[in-house]
Amino acid sequence: MPTAPKPRQVISLLMLRHNTVVQASELIDELWPELPPPSAVTTLQTYIYKFRKLLLKQGLGNLLQTQPGGYTLTIPSSSLDVSLFESRAEKGQELLQQGDSEAAVACFEEALAMWRGPALADVETGGRLFSYTTRLEELRFRILELRIEADLENGRHRELISELKALVLAHPLHEHLHGLLMVALHRSGRRHEALEVYQSLRQKMIDELGLEPGKELARLQHTLLSDSPAEPQEPPRRPTPRSAAPTVPAAPTMTALVPADAPVGGAPTPLAPPPSGLPLPPASCAPALPPPPAPRLPPAATGAGVAQVPLQPSPPAVVRESIGSPAQLPAGLAGFVGRGDVLRELEAALCGPGEPAADGTAAHIGVVTGPPGIGKSAVAVHLAHTLRPHFPDGQLYADLRGSSAEPRDPSEVLRGFLRALEVPPARIPEGVEECGALFRSRTAGCRVLVFLDDVASSAQIRHLLPADPRCALLVTGRRRMTALVEAERVELGAPSPEEALEILAVLAGRQRVAREPEAAHRIVELLGRHPLALRCVGGRLAAGPGLSLSTLADRLEATPRILDVARLGELDVRSRFAASYAGLGHQEQGVFRLLGMLGETPFTASQAAELLGRPVRELESVLEVLADNHLLATDRCADGIGRYVFDRLTRAFARECLEETLAAPTAAEEVGVG
Repeated sequence: MPTAPKPRQVISLLMLRHNTVVQASELIDELWPELPPPSAVTTLQTYIYKFRKLLLKQGLGNLLQTQPGGYTLTIPSSSLDVSLFESRAEKGQELLQQGDSEAAVACFEEALAMWRGPALADVETGGRLFSYTTRLEELRFRILELRIEADLENGRHRELISELKALVLAHPLHEHLHGLLMVALHRSGRRHEALEVYQSLRQKMIDELGLEPGKELARLQHTLLSDSPAEPQEPPRRPTPRSAAPTVPAAPTMTALVPADAPVGGAPTPLAPPPSGLPLPPASCAPALPPPPAPRLPPAATGAGVAQVPLQPSPPAVVRESIGSPAQLPAGLAGFVGRGDVLRELEAALCGPGEPAADGTAAHIGVVTGPPGIGKSAVAVHLAHTLRPHFPDGQLYADLRGSSAEPRDPSEVLRGFLRALEVPPARIPEGVEECGALFRSRTAGCRVLVFLDDVASSAQIRHLLPADPRCALLVTGRRRMTALVEAERVELGAPSPEEALEILAVLAGRQRVAREPEAAHRIVELLGRHPLALRCVGGRLAAGPGLSLSTLADRLEATPRILDVARLGELDVRSRFAASYAGLGHQEQGVFRLLGMLGETPFTASQAAELLGRPVRELESVLEVLADNHLLATDRCADGIGRYVFDRLTRAFARECLEETLAAPTAAEEVGVG
């Protein structure tokens, strides 16, 4: 294994995505999440070459294959610890669902024994690796909880106390772990300590988060105080896993775990079940936690580890403090037209056919990407206003300025969200990690829509994701952001000719368009049906009622720089393209300029390589970067060969860049691809 950090990232991502194609653009996004250097493609190829040499030394050179646009590492799942862990974890959950808790514990212990520390502890993580490690750590923690719950069902409450005390010390605000410790203490005849655990947690939550413990934990505390006799309550059945991926069964209620053999005052006195059997939220819905300690900890944590708070009864159930209901969505675009299929697809992904689905473990995510000025923000704003009734607890909005030279700091956005959710300024932490945890806590149990506009990369919004499955996240950006693996993605292209004509008619006037339908169609096609360009030209027509559509169409057809016309005040198509172009590396910029000579006909990587005199494999990676930034469109024809194509205005911008470079004094050096 290499010692340098970035080659370790490449190998880690290839192994976690084994037997699938990992695009070169994904690897580059992982290595340089904010702004790849000009040499990014060459550097990545060097890392791959060194990795292949390592495999060849072991006689395994055939494991790493180069694919169109990426690489595949072919490894049997049985050879990877992570696959074995997930397999044993899934088997344990199946046994637990079948009622065989003894065998389930054995499977859980085998799975947990495979861990030697945090996931990818010696590997730096970008956006993609972070999502994988977060999932693995959450699954590891949930399996640990399930093993403890199964041990409680098997009557091992006394053996669990020291382990649970160590865990609550490591995770001082984790309600489910505190509840399990309270159950274990009560069953061991130490009810007073169980009540002290509750009081200690309650004080910490009030001091640090301004929140009371959840209703389930408060109900457990009230049950311990009342200690009224009743028949034991059966734990609820665990759902059967719905897929081959490890699933998280619903946790039994705390009070369902209490009765068993609980001796209090020298005689068995089972506790009354709670008024309603609402289970605690599964750990996978809780805020992201640091890695848990090893499953079996030495009995180093004693009763002294629990804060000694004077025993005093508290209200049986505390209703959580209500959050504010912010309504931060920007105003919708006047004269919004079309995009019906896109809106329906995103609406179904974000909230389902009716109410937001709550049977998952993560918020719904919708991502809208596309070329500069194609209407991503307009579509997202329109959709967000449509979805407002589904998210009555509030709608949060932030412009991340990802396409600018200075994207916004996520911690600044988080602090703004927390203020909007009525968190007192004195309680808002400084660090982005702490702000993110408080944001997830504040939105837990709520139906909140978070709209993040113009996102630079998935790494920029890592801490802005709500955790509750009843929440939704709507994202727009110029890059594809494939690291958001669970998101519903929509890549906007040019609208249909009918929709483009409607955009022009709304702005220029329907009567004018009806009088000159042929000229209107010419304008629409000359502008490549680009929504922002149509709004600029439509605004020009509205401002000049004496200007005929035929005259404007002739002017567009004759001008050598059509982007000069696609501009109106602050609306400027050229500036949108320039911002994306500035974010490219030197090599990508050179290729982009030269490809403008190919015209609007689709071309393959081989054809581009012949034009530029570059190796096909080298050029494929550059083309993928351009496509990832939506400066090229991709097209796969019936013959299965991937093709690329410029839309009309993007090609016009590429030709402008080439002309400016050729006119510069150093044109001979700059025109090449590096």
